[in-house]
Amino acid sequence: MSERRALLRRIRVWLAVFIVCLVLSGLTAFPLVHELHWAEDLLRSSASPVPEHFPALMEWITKVRTGLDEADAKYPFVLYGTDWLAFAHLVIAVAFYGPYRDPVRNIWVIEFGMIACAGIIPLALICGPIRSIPFWWSVIDMSFGVFGVIPLLVVRRMIKQLEALERTPGPEPAPTTAPSTEPAT
Repeated sequence: MSERRALLRRIRVWLAVFIVCLVLSGLTAFPLVHELHWAEDLLRSSASPVPEHFPALMEWITKVRTGLDEADAKYPFVLYGTDWLAFAHLVIAVAFYGPYRDPVRNIWVIEFGMIACAGIIPLALICGPIRSIPFWWSVIDMSFGVFGVIPLLVVRRMIKQLEALERTPGPEPAPTTAPSTEPAT
C-alpha cells in the first residue's frame, strides 16, 4: 500500500507543477501591453547584451510592443482575444484537477494534454508564416509543446504503473474458522 501512496504522491506533485505553470502562463496573457514595455526596457538596459548580440530579437520585441500599443490605443477590443487565451489556460488548468484527484480514472485528461502539446507544432508551422511571425519565434512557440509534453509523458507512465498496482490483487486474507453447523453429540 505504501508503494501506491508514494506513486500517487509523485503523480500529484508533477500535476501540481504542471497546473501552476498553466495558471502562470494564463495570467501572463492578461497584461501583455505592460509586459512588453517592461521586457523592452529590460532588454534595452545597459546591462543587457541583447541589442548588441541579438538585434533581430530586439527588433521583434519592439515591433510587437509597437503593434500592441497601437492596438490598445485604437482597437482595444483586439486584445480581448488575449484575454480569452488567458481564460483558456486557466480552464485547462482546472481540467487537470481531475487526474490530480483520481489519476487512473482521468488519464484521458493527460492524453488530451499530450495531444494539445503535439498540436502546437502544426499550429506554429501553419499560422506563424500566415501571421508574419519569424520562424525562430515559431520554434520558441513549438518548444512549449515539446517541453510541455515531457511532464505529461512522465505522469502518464506513472498512472499506468498505478493502474497496474491497483489491478494486482493483494495478499489473501487468512481463512477464518466458521462455527460448525453440525449438532453436538
